[in-house]
Amino acid sequence: MNAAPKPMTVPELAEAKQNGRKLVMLTAYDAGFARTLDANGTDILLVGDSLGMVVQGADSTLPVTVADIVYHTRCVASATHRALVLSDLPFQADATPERALDAATALLQAGAGMVKLEGAGHKLQTIRFLVEREIPVCGHLGLTPQSVLRFGGYKVQGRGEAAADRLLADARAVAEAGAAMLVLECVPSSLAAEITAAIDIPTIGIGAGPGCDGQVLVLHDMLGLDSGHRRPRFVKDFLGEGGSVAGAVRAYAEAVRSGAFPDEEHSYA
Repeated sequence: MNAAPKPMTVPELAEAKQNGRKLVMLTAYDAGFARTLDANGTDILLVGDSLGMVVQGADSTLPVTVADIVYHTRCVASATHRALVLSDLPFQADATPERALDAATALLQAGAGMVKLEGAGHKLQTIRFLVEREIPVCGHLGLTPQSVLRFGGYKVQGRGEAAADRLLADARAVAEAGAAMLVLECVPSSLAAEITAAIDIPTIGIGAGPGCDGQVLVLHDMLGLDSGHRRPRFVKDFLGEGGSVAGAVRAYAEAVRSGAFPDEEHSYA
């Protein structure tokens, strides 16, 4: 009789970086897909506020609530045995450390093993506040979708010397505040590689080039499904070469671990 798979833990994320093993992340929103992703090589399942756009049909992630993320986290966690479940703190759930603690507690009680929040600045206090209370945190810098109104759209971040220096400083600050992992979204490849080398915690790229310690895609994008939104440059459809959902997940995981994805075509200069 085969032993149950050993769950991925937060300390193993740092070990993967130290050992040069690329981490594979995909978004998941329900038990059926979570079961398939978990069984086919995915290390981390992100219950992302992207569900607002690909599941609920909204134009942004802003309408997503804590209750939405809690519900989908419970669905995903119920079918996950090996992967680490990472859940987003949705828009304004982390406006204060106390609000973030309440939301993060609900997410961990629903089955998450870590929570993700966007930004630096005043969010550094929140990261420290959560970590001091035994809640593992993943940061998110670069294009932070909850800032879409301030950014004026979904745009590459960190271009130009001043912007690059600011992003590098923010990444160092997020790591120093106690985050155990950092997502870099829509960042020039060279800058993402510099950040990855400069901090001890693993980086997960999405539109941030091959120099990160791992990669993430929205599940619907990885499967080539029409989300009703413009497909970003960094998206690749793996369903065609995989032949099935399970095959697509395996093809994506193998491409990430081998360094074949993302290539120059799916990255930003």
